[in-house]
Amino acid sequence: MQSPVQIAIAYHSGTGQTAKFAAAVHEGASSVTGCESVLIPVDSMDEPEWATLDAADAIIFGSPTYMGGASAAFHGFAEATSRRWMRQSWQDKLAAGFTNSGSKAGDKSSTLAYFATLAAQHGMTWVNLGLLPGWNRVHASEHDLNRLGFHSGAAAQSNVDSREVHAADLATAAHLGRRVAEQALVLAAGRAALAPAR
Repeated sequence: MQSPVQIAIAYHSGTGQTAKFAAAVHEGASSVTGCESVLIPVDSMDEPEWATLDAADAIIFGSPTYMGGASAAFHGFAEATSRRWMRQSWQDKLAAGFTNSGSKAGDKSSTLAYFATLAAQHGMTWVNLGLLPGWNRVHASEHDLNRLGFHSGAAAQSNVDSREVHAADLATAAHLGRRVAEQALVLAAGRAALAPAR
């Protein structure tokens, strides 16, 4: 019997809103049969959590977008991966990303691009959102999936004077988790099929 595919969500949340999106990604990934998911806050990691990342089939990066980029705490985590980069320990894992900001656009593409670059440096394979943009037609709605129209990852908007998050953004985050988990299953099945018979 094949072991469950492991999805790790490595994220930072400043005010708690991004943590809610991380939980939605986790829920989406965990909903896929044959997959297990774990949340790892990167600002308080211990050695077992690093080991979890090393063992994962996919890592989904998450951070709020502050001043046009990922948070300082996330950057600290990224810099701490340098030893793994030197060994290419995460090569051929899947990667994806999500972010949140106070503005509709908020330069979130910069954060998602940073995540993709980090993944590329580690030799990982990037998984995009895989959704057409929502909320861009006369009869569309702010309740559509991907209501902000991002493609490289899941992007959310939360008002700066509230701790509430938008239900459509939570659903989009859950979609990203499911998509990564499904792609990880495909990859695992392909590797198993190509493995020499024992």
